[in-house]
Amino acid sequence: MLRLPLSLIGILSLVSVHAFAETLKYENIPNFFDKLPGGQPQGACHGGAAIDKAGNCYVTTDTPRGILVFSPDGKFLRACGPTKIHALEIREENGTEAIYAARPSAHEVIKLKLDGTQEWAIKYPEESAVCKDANGFNPCAVTVGPDGSIFVADGYGSNRIFKFDKERKFVKAFGSPGAEEGKFKTCHGIALDTRGEKPLLFVCNRNNNRVEYWDLDGNFVKVIQKDLRMPAAVQIRGELAIVPELQGRVTVLDKSGAIAAQVGDNPDAKQRANFGLTQDKWTDGITNSPHGGSIDKDGNLIVTEWSAFGRLHKFLKKN
Repeated sequence: MLRLPLSLIGILSLVSVHAFAETLKYENIPNFFDKLPGGQPQGACHGGAAIDKAGNCYVTTDTPRGILVFSPDGKFLRACGPTKIHALEIREENGTEAIYAARPSAHEVIKLKLDGTQEWAIKYPEESAVCKDANGFNPCAVTVGPDGSIFVADGYGSNRIFKFDKERKFVKAFGSPGAEEGKFKTCHGIALDTRGEKPLLFVCNRNNNRVEYWDLDGNFVKVIQKDLRMPAAVQIRGELAIVPELQGRVTVLDKSGAIAAQVGDNPDAKQRANFGLTQDKWTDGITNSPHGGSIDKDGNLIVTEWSAFGRLHKFLKKN
């Protein structure tokens, strides 16, 4: 992988040419997103991000405001929904968009309308006999299969993935704790990947520092990339997948799984995965604790951090 020098301000991108004819480049846009009314900061968040069809960006917080919604041009629109959502994705169903979200502290996965109204919740399935009780069910992320099956990454709990059918009935749990391939050490992010011959689950095996494929029946397929820096989440749009890495970097993977670009690389290890890092130590375009991310219709990257103050980035695609 070709590594280029980092600038402390401005255009920041580590890139690799692998499967692309042209190198992907991104430019950081400082202060793109509004502060909240009254100049308030975003507030503490684990940090999840998703974009709806209109281009609005939904960012989770751990504050009573719940989800913050910003327009495509970064203007604050509203706040809605519950607090302490860890990860979320937006899915269109019969022409209507819905939010699927994981709330580990509440031991549940929920489905919301875009206005934040809750439609249902999945609690711990006792019939799985995986956790001792409901408190052991601490889901980090959720995605939905082509047939409506729901896949829940229980990374803060059992280190297994739970599969439910479209009626939310428990089907199976798969994976187990461990370091070797086919095992999880914090299965932290999950998405449905439909870019290949058949749909697969793209799983961020965070503390094993790798991302990998599993099939929809719960079988390990292969490692996509290893030696990452705590990959925390994944969202896929078009040919690209964005993978925020908690230890101060964001990686973009192409359809083949090769590294297409890396942005926001933080050279200071003490700032990486640092929840309490104060704003006076932040540098535009340098990430500290990337935790969630999404790609907009123009290929730009939206990244949110695990931060006591809340931090949100936009990286503009240059080609």
